[in-house]
Amino acid sequence: MLRGMIKKNFTRRDFLEKTSAGVAGAVVSNGIPPLDLNSSKRNIYATDKARYSAGTFESEVEKLPPEEPYDYHRRLSTSPVHIYRRDKGAQQAKDEMAIPGKGWKLIYNREGSVIIRNAIIDFQDYLDKSHYIKVEVEENGSLINWNELNQSIVVGTPAQLPGCGLTLRGKKDYEISVTPEQIVVCGYDESGAMYGLYNLEARMNLREAPFLPDNLKTVRHSLYDTRMVHSWMGWMEWPDPILSHLAHEGFDAIFAVPSANPNGDRSTADGSTDFYARLLFRMRNPDPVAMRDLISRAARFGIKVYTQIIYQFLGTPESETELRRLVKDIINDFPDIQGYILLTEGFWYKKWGGGHGASKEYMEDWARNWSRAAGIVAEECHRVNPAIEILPWEYNIDFRPQNVEMKRYFIRQLPADTIPLLTWENGKSFEIDGMQGYLRDYAISQTGPAEVTKAQIGEAHQRGMKVYSNADTFVCGAQLQTIPYHPFPYQWYDRYTALEKYGVKGTLESWTTGYNPNFMTELRSWYCWSDAPPLEELLGTMASRSFGIRGKEMAVKAWDIFSQAVRLVPDTGPTMGTSNSIGNPLFFQEPSARTATFRYSWTDQEMWMGYLGGEINPYWPFTVSRLVFYPDFTNRVNKAENYARDTSGIQAGNEISVLPVFLKYLSQAADKMEDGLKLYRAAAIASPESKRPLAIREVIIAEQLQRLIQSDHAILEFEDLRLKFALEKDLGKAGNILDRMESILRDEITRTELSLLAASRDSRLGFQQECDYVYTPYSLSEKLVVLHETLNVQLPAARRRKIIPVKKEHI
Repeated sequence: MLRGMIKKNFTRRDFLEKTSAGVAGAVVSNGIPPLDLNSSKRNIYATDKARYSAGTFESEVEKLPPEEPYDYHRRLSTSPVHIYRRDKGAQQAKDEMAIPGKGWKLIYNREGSVIIRNAIIDFQDYLDKSHYIKVEVEENGSLINWNELNQSIVVGTPAQLPGCGLTLRGKKDYEISVTPEQIVVCGYDESGAMYGLYNLEARMNLREAPFLPDNLKTVRHSLYDTRMVHSWMGWMEWPDPILSHLAHEGFDAIFAVPSANPNGDRSTADGSTDFYARLLFRMRNPDPVAMRDLISRAARFGIKVYTQIIYQFLGTPESETELRRLVKDIINDFPDIQGYILLTEGFWYKKWGGGHGASKEYMEDWARNWSRAAGIVAEECHRVNPAIEILPWEYNIDFRPQNVEMKRYFIRQLPADTIPLLTWENGKSFEIDGMQGYLRDYAISQTGPAEVTKAQIGEAHQRGMKVYSNADTFVCGAQLQTIPYHPFPYQWYDRYTALEKYGVKGTLESWTTGYNPNFMTELRSWYCWSDAPPLEELLGTMASRSFGIRGKEMAVKAWDIFSQAVRLVPDTGPTMGTSNSIGNPLFFQEPSARTATFRYSWTDQEMWMGYLGGEINPYWPFTVSRLVFYPDFTNRVNKAENYARDTSGIQAGNEISVLPVFLKYLSQAADKMEDGLKLYRAAAIASPESKRPLAIREVIIAEQLQRLIQSDHAILEFEDLRLKFALEKDLGKAGNILDRMESILRDEITRTELSLLAASRDSRLGFQQECDYVYTPYSLSEKLVVLHETLNVQLPAARRRKIIPVKKEHI
């Protein structure tokens, strides 16, 4: 039937209009009702009509309410932090105490600051909303007789609670003591008392009841001076609920307005023609009023604000004077900013770049001058407030293992009163099948630290300097960045212990993928203080809470297998494969343009598609061009092979093909994920009805992770086969290639339909703050149109052109 409709210049629109059922009707039936790909909204799952058979896991996903893009943003911005959490079936154990429904008091010293008052009100609200417990807040002028206050939760510091907290030794430390008649929270400082209260909440959340061990006595020392993070929600999106969530999970700092000066100064962005200044020219400008409001609101939660300083230092007296003016202006405008991040993506010397291929003399000169600029910032800041932290971060400088000595040289040049912020894992070497690769960007497939980072930590400690690190701890800032969190708790835990082992004292725990509350951020918070529960015990409790007792062991085992799977992933950059493969079509022939093109214009189309242009590929404009895999239709370059080399960091001669090994490890990772998913799905299906929606959502996250890996494999294999088909003269071999391509397409169609279902039920999927939505239900529907056209029009036409017989199963 299709053969009779094929004609010269037969377009995609012709095909949609002239087949009896459109694209979907031309697909070989798989027992699932056809999609309405002609829908104007292109979100075919935003309906009440079920497509999957009852009893399948997909049918459970369908039962979840549909979501539109940004729905989760709206919920996170406006929903209360505390919700009902009590398990009505929970029974108090013999060795537990229970806070009764009424009659207890929450007592603190009335001289406390806004931090402790805010924490007290929060804890009162928590007991009310989460457990229906009413406690009366009592402000006392003195807590000297604290040990006589029964039926009370007493909160204070050692100065207010004589005899308490004798072993506390630093900021954010706290002690919790519990008896059947009294709970005492003693913080080294008010922040410590706040975190102690929030830890009580965390313990009751795990227990799903207001029960605590009746002889609990814990002293917890903070392992980090600072824990900082970006917002998952957006560039300057810090509503009060997310600030509260951050404090509850142990964060005490935020990275605000990245890629801009906090006062809106644009002297470098507007006045320089250097490459990076031209990028900064496109960046948003912060509103100083909004910035002051953020600093004020964050302070109520004990959260410090850090920002970048943006400046191109030229090494001249005039440039030094201008830098000092900029720093003075910022300090004058924002005296309460606690630290400044001097990231080379925005703070650089003369000519921006990573130094790849540059001479040793050039790089040493660059390091000295860049460090001198950092020293100028430190001088001006410390003249006003010695406590302001200056964090030089030479992120872009070549981080491959062979550059250890140069990276150490940078540390030796830094002023002693600054704190180096080191990139934790980038550049970490690994070996697959005898080939040596290295991490191209933030990735959790290796726990770290990188060889260069290890050397820099040693150099800094030898100089007596503290070290902070940009170290993802719950979601990667590059690899798999369009998934809101990564359920690899065993792999993450290995990173937590490594950070502690190497003496890292401060962390930036996610680049622009950023923070949103989830079970991995909750897990992380426990291991930022001493005296944390054993990992297996904590994971078991979390699994029981999310999946129920019947699903507990299956969920924990699944997390273990997922952690094994990610170690196999060789794709280690913020690239198509682990960001947008779900949303990227499999292109067989050059598609029609969807936006403006500049093939014959004075505008250079390649430049327009790149960093200095619109960053949009006109043939697939739904996300930035760097996250789109687009073939070379001249067939001169095997982009799949190049992609495998680029994202794995594998250095091999042209006579060696990296792609087969790359695909092999992607396949192994996907298969390992499926081993875990079988258990994870079973755990969710076995969960009590009250827990099932959350359990299903947890599985959706893991399934979408797997689909990214699978689609990464499919796109690269398909492109490699496309090139082979174009060059193949043997009709039998050409037919076999097309057969394999058809099989890949059919699998990708099924996978994309499931990805669309998932994205239609969880609006977090596909979002990445730096890029906004990388894929959406609409773009996934558009991808399905392309896949169906390729399967039902383009491949059959290719068979006819080469006069290849059609196998019976493809008719």
